[in-house]
Amino acid sequence: MKSMVIGGIILIVALIAGTYFIAGDAFNSDDYINSLTMLGAIAIITITVFVALKYINQMKNDTASGELAEDNWDGIGEYRNPIPTGWGLAFIGSLIWLFWYYSVGYPTNGFSQIGQWNEETIEYNKKFASKWENPSQDTLTAMGESIFLVQCAPCHGVDAEGIEGKAQNLTHRMSKDSIIHVIKHGANNFKAKYPAGMPPMMLTDEKDIDAVATYVAGGFKGEQPAAFGVCAGCHGADGKGMAYVAPNIANYSNDLVQTVLTNGKKGAIGEMPSFKGRLNPTQEKALATYIRSLGE
Repeated sequence: MKSMVIGGIILIVALIAGTYFIAGDAFNSDDYINSLTMLGAIAIITITVFVALKYINQMKNDTASGELAEDNWDGIGEYRNPIPTGWGLAFIGSLIWLFWYYSVGYPTNGFSQIGQWNEETIEYNKKFASKWENPSQDTLTAMGESIFLVQCAPCHGVDAEGIEGKAQNLTHRMSKDSIIHVIKHGANNFKAKYPAGMPPMMLTDEKDIDAVATYVAGGFKGEQPAAFGVCAGCHGADGKGMAYVAPNIANYSNDLVQTVLTNGKKGAIGEMPSFKGRLNPTQEKALATYIRSLGE
């Protein structure tokens, strides 16, 4: 036992020295809180080590005693020994602290900053929805521009022409490279809105892929390539999509923008994160209106 005590003292000293080596700078200030924290660390280390040594010694030297219980498993029985006093007191103390914490210390129905923030946010959203219940096109465009400059411009740029290698140019519907990427790799970003997704390589001939990508990126102008018939089966001949089947690829519709904001999007450049919860429906509609105005 003597050697274990000596070993325990050496371990305590080593742990305290390690703690001071890592966080010692914090204890050189005049802030008494840091000193109390260090004292708490020393107490925890000391108690933990000596409790561990006590039970290790007990396991090595103690013998089973007491009244043997009637129940046994494969000849192995248990003694009717009382629970350790310290454990019992700690258990009861934890229960008392639990009821105190939820009823007096921090009651669930008491004031909280998070609860206040939620209440104020809900009230503000109600006022916002009431004020902008039927906004005009000009109002939506102006509102969308403000939202775009705050939420979107850091990646897409203040002119919405995108930052090379980081975000897509939003002044026209899609870039040719983005369309080719989707044709070759498929798209399954909007499962909730379009459950079927788009499988990869619906077109396999490089000339067909190039012709379709050029036609779509060009705003559906000129002669429609025959290969676009494969796309029209889901997106429609005009590219404006079908509900729950395929999104609009002709312009930035309200539905498409709201879906991208909710789910994020993966593409040829990279991945756009989800903006779910950041904007309310009116703001999402305004953002879509502003983005469409850029192409006009």
